[in-house]
Amino acid sequence: MFVGRRIVVVGGGLAGLRTCEALRAAGYDGGIELLCAEAVLPYDRPPLSKAALTGSQDTTFDVDFDGLGIEVRLGARAVSLDCGRRIVTTEDGEHPYDALVIATGAAPIVLPGRGRQQVLRTSSDAEALRGELRSGTRLTLVGAGWINAEIATTALSLDCSVTVVEADSAPLRGPLGPRVAERMLPWWGAADLRCDVGVIEVVEAGPVLSDGTLIESDVVVTGIGVRPDIGWLAGSGLDIDRGVVVDESLRTSDPAVFAVGDVAARWSPRYGSRIVGQHWDDARTGPATVAAALLRPDERPVFDPVPYFWSDQFGHKVQFVGYRTESDEMVFRDGDDGKWGAAWFDEAGRLTAHLTVDSPRHMVQARMAIDRGVVVDPDSIRDLAAPLQSVPLPTTT
Repeated sequence: MFVGRRIVVVGGGLAGLRTCEALRAAGYDGGIELLCAEAVLPYDRPPLSKAALTGSQDTTFDVDFDGLGIEVRLGARAVSLDCGRRIVTTEDGEHPYDALVIATGAAPIVLPGRGRQQVLRTSSDAEALRGELRSGTRLTLVGAGWINAEIATTALSLDCSVTVVEADSAPLRGPLGPRVAERMLPWWGAADLRCDVGVIEVVEAGPVLSDGTLIESDVVVTGIGVRPDIGWLAGSGLDIDRGVVVDESLRTSDPAVFAVGDVAARWSPRYGSRIVGQHWDDARTGPATVAAALLRPDERPVFDPVPYFWSDQFGHKVQFVGYRTESDEMVFRDGDDGKWGAAWFDEAGRLTAHLTVDSPRHMVQARMAIDRGVVVDPDSIRDLAAPLQSVPLPTTT
């Protein structure tokens, strides 16, 4: 049982907030200090690339911090960690702890160049971009991933002129593979989509492409990925590998320190590999495991969910569950009213990942099937309405 009296949570996003709530729900009655880098209370990020771009929307979580006994420090960005002394240093001073939870999330990657480029990660980012999106605005989106697909959807609805630059041969080819990416390609028809070309730099007039072309732009939004926010952990002694390395209980190499959400590189017994989730669902569900592992370490709780994320783009709800590799096979699953999906399976026939378009019910079924380790017959599931049920494993002689 944890006997310390002070827990510090670094990070004012969903993972940090849910950690505070999970600790109280698990019965911890000691001090909790939440260090928020931004000067605003914790808020929900998914709406920032959707409804928050079309009008003012309050995405702040409805939480009674005083009632929960949580000391919230706004504008307290962490700059260093001393595990030996058990002290987090922020821009406004030192914060001692008995246990520490790192939930600092991730930061967007930006391009070289002195030209103005925007990213979309915070509420202030969304507010600034919302003020730019109006009829006739020449918007260039660098990267055709999930976030920029959602921004493009909104910008086109506001009659912006949208150009999209993608280094790969099609949007989302990396996470979904070439066949699925090709099937989704027509969705981008209203935008000027330029694939197989990179950006050298962003200058005052706009981005300069790898073929020398300058795209004159009023607004440039860079959406080429994020990196875990771990710079402040330099010299801390924690193991770092694409994020803060944690075990299946989200504990770091220091038994008094945990990490959760986008910043964590967690070990997955399910997949036998280390996963950097960087999706809302991990930040939402992981904190319960942190609280259990911190307060009841003898129970050794395991956080190993089937990964899940979603995107609303071009009038479609896209949902993905599981974890696919390049060696997995894939079949399309077609349904009624334009609904469709894709299923991936490994060499043993086990379902590893599933994509659904406009069909949340089938996403739920797929998530349950992946969790059970269902072995599928590819031909029998090409109809989206077909059940994802296990077939007998092939016999060997």
